[in-house]
Amino acid sequence: MDEPSTELLESYARLLDLVRSGKADTRPALSQRTGLGRTAITQRTSTLLDAGLLEEGELNPSTGGRQARTLRFRKDAGHILTAELGATSFTAGVTDLMGTVLAKRHRDCDIAQGPDPVLDEVETALEDLLNEIGGRRDQVWGVGIGLPGPVEFATARPSEPPIMPGWNNYPVRERFVRRYSAPVWVDNEVNLLCLGELRTPGAVTELGDLLYVKIGTGIGAGISNGGRLHRGAQGCAGDIGHAAVSDDNSIVCRCGKTGCLEAVAGGAALARDGAELARSGKSPALAAALEANGAVTGADVTAAARAGDHHAVQLLVTAGRRIGSMLATMVNFYNPSTILLGGKVAGAGDLFLATIRETIYRRSLPLSTRELRIERARLGEEGGLIGAAYMVLDELFSVRYFGLWLPEGSPSGMPWLHTVNGRAG
Repeated sequence: MDEPSTELLESYARLLDLVRSGKADTRPALSQRTGLGRTAITQRTSTLLDAGLLEEGELNPSTGGRQARTLRFRKDAGHILTAELGATSFTAGVTDLMGTVLAKRHRDCDIAQGPDPVLDEVETALEDLLNEIGGRRDQVWGVGIGLPGPVEFATARPSEPPIMPGWNNYPVRERFVRRYSAPVWVDNEVNLLCLGELRTPGAVTELGDLLYVKIGTGIGAGISNGGRLHRGAQGCAGDIGHAAVSDDNSIVCRCGKTGCLEAVAGGAALARDGAELARSGKSPALAAALEANGAVTGADVTAAARAGDHHAVQLLVTAGRRIGSMLATMVNFYNPSTILLGGKVAGAGDLFLATIRETIYRRSLPLSTRELRIERARLGEEGGLIGAAYMVLDELFSVRYFGLWLPEGSPSGMPWLHTVNGRAG
């Protein structure tokens, strides 16, 4: 089959999307949705059936005319391998071609160990999961990876990530390409968490222009515009954790600069300030945590706050105000319809969320907050996996790549697919 024209590819992609989303499941319904005639619909669906992307189902009940046979997207025709890496742990998963997580595994892992030992663990987890579902490497359509630092999306390489020593310019894509002989895409983990929320059924109409904020060891944001992820020119849009919010030069961020939001309000900052409270004896709860574990973590601070420790509560309130002030700037600048708060620190409790919300409303323009929703993220650890899967699926079914693998019926075994005219993407 010759490579289809751009117009025809757009038509194929539109038909597939309608069937995948459940908006149309018969040829007459596709015709009604697209305005294409019966002959054009028959030709296009035949191509998609021959490629193994669609399959025919049962006959629909008659409504007075000829019965129409249903069409289904073959979501089990291949698998997507996914992994979301954070500062202190990662989650790996295998999804079908609808982004549904079939199996997943969460492991503690320090990203600062470096790329080779960390990715060795990720690959082992992915192999175990693939075996668990009875999958094979030749069924892998693509791999999606999220990293906790800036990623140049075009090259899939981390770019001077502050908390990832040894990762700068590491060839993440090339490593997974060699192992799975499938196309690979890599992005910042918060972008994938944002994308996962957007792809939850009904989310685009509910969320509109979304600002997803992850508050964990570090702080980052994912931005969407009209239901589409906004990465920026090089892929680092939303890196609010390293925006300057303080003139205090005594607090040095992991990026080497001072006054960053992450350095004064992230999970690592809570751990640092909590340890100081523990050593001073001001917080008996944190002192007990320090004595028992030899260190204080952000989780210890949030636990102490929930237990009513006054000093721990004040740490969270101060962090919430600083984060809220930064988000108010984002609200005034971007005017999102929804802010979702995710990450371990974001789950610190109602007081922390209420402090962020109150600060945003107090410091934002009334018009920009008139219909603003500020809520906790809806998805748990699966959010990043779903986002990683859809990052891959969005690329595979884009006009840029779809025509390259459609004649074969699968992108498996096409590790070069992310290059077009010799250019990575």
